[in-house]
Amino acid sequence: MTLDFARLLLFPALMAFAAASDLFTMTISNRVSLALVAGFLVLAPLSGMSMNDMLMHFGAGAVLLVIAFACFAFGWIGGGDAKVASAAALWFGFAHLMNYLLYASIFGGVLTLALMQFRQWPLPYMLAGQPWLARLHAKDSGVPYGIALALGALMVYPETEWVKAIDAARLAFL
Repeated sequence: MTLDFARLLLFPALMAFAAASDLFTMTISNRVSLALVAGFLVLAPLSGMSMNDMLMHFGAGAVLLVIAFACFAFGWIGGGDAKVASAAALWFGFAHLMNYLLYASIFGGVLTLALMQFRQWPLPYMLAGQPWLARLHAKDSGVPYGIALALGALMVYPETEWVKAIDAARLAFL
């Protein structure tokens, strides 16, 4: 039961934290990415993942790390975004990587368009005193892409073996 609880909540909680952190501070701490990697390293063997499957998951994370850091080098995403996306890819492996990237891209596009529109309007006086909102409203600030990465991850996660194993264990218990 504790293992099921960890599989069900650890990844979504860390991704939600990354999104909130990016929204309010425009940064994602390295600790979030490290916690995602550590969580995978603990839960994968406990969940019965084979060494070969673990290596394939690491391959997916490494591929995305290279791609994400190329995007960072061009200034398209932040370094925290690159690291958290790669850590999420570690959890998804190649089986769910393309769906994750598709969802994150769609949410990222919608988020970018919404922010562009939001930044065209004056910020109401009552909200201008909120530093995080003023920073988000500033036309020269970036896009907190961690939100899109987290939303994409939360869309894909229920379809992974991490969650499906919980359903199978629960059904076997009944």
